[in-house]
Amino acid sequence: MDNELYALAEAAGRALKARGIMLATAESCTGGWIGQAVTMVPGSSEWFDRGFVTYTNTAKQEMLGVPEMTLARHGAVSEATVCAMAQGALARSHAGIVIAVSGVAGPGGGTAEKPVGMVCVAWLLKGGTPVAETLQLDGDRDAVRRETVVRALRGVLTRAG
Repeated sequence: MDNELYALAEAAGRALKARGIMLATAESCTGGWIGQAVTMVPGSSEWFDRGFVTYTNTAKQEMLGVPEMTLARHGAVSEATVCAMAQGALARSHAGIVIAVSGVAGPGGGTAEKPVGMVCVAWLLKGGTPVAETLQLDGDRDAVRRETVVRALRGVLTRAG
């Protein structure tokens, strides 16, 4: 068990439960790791609704309704795409807040414009507009993915706490 991830997930869960809102996730590069982190916490079904793992562009379109034009114009790793993922997850769940992530975890797949370690994260509260940021994370594939989970959960705490 990863103590830091558990503590973050537990704190996020307390904040969400106190506000009476559910969380949903839309994950690409983390492959469900955010969902795994939150479901480590006993009783998480009181504040975690569901997770979408949409690793391919087709999955992003089919499961979350991400427009093909968004993917064509901006690519899977973009703030525009994670905002669309968040909107799709919110529309397809009972959540009051959504996290969406997409990135280049490595070791390959990076380009000059989108290097390994580039990750886009969006948070969306029901009734609000998505807030996104682009991160440039260091380390190997595991480190990039783990740090993405950390940043995503911290963002939930900021918005729900």
